[in-house]
Amino acid sequence: MEIVTPTDAAKHAGTKYRSILVAARFARMVNELPKEKQVQLEQTFQYKKLTTLALRKLANGELAFKELRRRRTEV
Repeated sequence: MEIVTPTDAAKHAGTKYRSILVAARFARMVNELPKEKQVQLEQTFQYKKLTTLALRKLANGELAFKELRRRRTEV
């Protein structure tokens, strides 16, 4: 079993919290792909879980992301 710690992923994302958010968002995006594409990715990258793939890619610096600020809505 491969272990990727949040500290490893934080090296490319800035903070542990941001690294987990980025990995979770990427895992959700992969989960929305058609089943055939998911199977192809599984065979290519040799993973069992989407979160493992996301954290591995983030820890290796393979994920590029851009943080967007949300506008606060006035109540």
